[in-house]
Amino acid sequence: MSPELIIALVVITVALLFDYINGFHDAANSIATVVATRVLTPFQAVLLAAFFNFISAFSFGTAVAKTVGAGLVDLHAVTVYVMLAALIGAITWDLCTWWVGLPTSSSHALFGGLAGAALTRVALHQGVHHLSGVLIWSGWMKTLAFMVVAPFIGLIAAYIYMVLVFWLFRRSSPYKMDVYFRKLQLVSASALSFSHGTNDAQKTMGIITGVLFTSRLIPEFVVPKWVIFAAGAAIGLGTLSGGWRIVHTMGSRITKLKPRGGFCAESAAATSILLATHFGVGVSTTHVITGAITGVGSIQRVKAVRWGVAANIVWAWVLTIPASALVAGLVYLLLRLVGLDY
Repeated sequence: MSPELIIALVVITVALLFDYINGFHDAANSIATVVATRVLTPFQAVLLAAFFNFISAFSFGTAVAKTVGAGLVDLHAVTVYVMLAALIGAITWDLCTWWVGLPTSSSHALFGGLAGAALTRVALHQGVHHLSGVLIWSGWMKTLAFMVVAPFIGLIAAYIYMVLVFWLFRRSSPYKMDVYFRKLQLVSASALSFSHGTNDAQKTMGIITGVLFTSRLIPEFVVPKWVIFAAGAAIGLGTLSGGWRIVHTMGSRITKLKPRGGFCAESAAATSILLATHFGVGVSTTHVITGAITGVGSIQRVKAVRWGVAANIVWAWVLTIPASALVAGLVYLLLRLVGLDY
């Protein structure tokens, strides 16, 4: 077995590990609302989410994978070692934020790691005057725009859904509404888990395909079928592992949820994520569902949302890309110091 193939296999393994961590880190996106409203037990919720995370990896094509793998960083600046450093940077940030229970974006951690590692490589190999062409700004502008827009899309959509629900059920008692929406929330939770898999699993597909392409193991940047299956399986298994620290933050610390609110938050987030996936945008599912939960809470009264918790989450969002980029850059530097990627 050639050294190139060995290192490619190592990086692919780390990419699947990231996908697994993404699954349990972002499990809260899919299950926090349905657990908080007590429609499902935590175990039932993760089984439902894992199933839909897995099957959704085979849907909606691979447009997001192509954006992540070849639309953010010039592939001439990318090697398997850059990919490895990027993944380690993203995993490190994910584990740190999971430990303190903050729902940050695994997607943006991966994007930041990829940028940080690629920029460090070019700076070391070619000098800082060559950095201007490393990042593909059209892809980054779309990503950064959705970083700001995504929470507001979720918030506004959830607010509108809540208004419609209150109008349609204006003659129903809260108890009767909850009877209906405890059943409907099974549908909305499934839709959210499905949308999460369509978007997030594709990011790992993009990284693995990038590794295969830069290692010259495939002739063009086309996602192989086995990569789709492996990424879907990894994120599904990760979701099965839960991520209960973040579930607590998402499900109860931002605002108090009832079944009708959980349904609206999940439906709004699922709609927004599927729309972004259709257009090939690697949107943060974490940002969208957090915005949606905030929108549900704010329709009751402004004080129903714990804005201090929300502010901490926003700060974590802002720090995600630079923090993961810094870690990835340091990891690449260490790889270079031990004699790799010269």
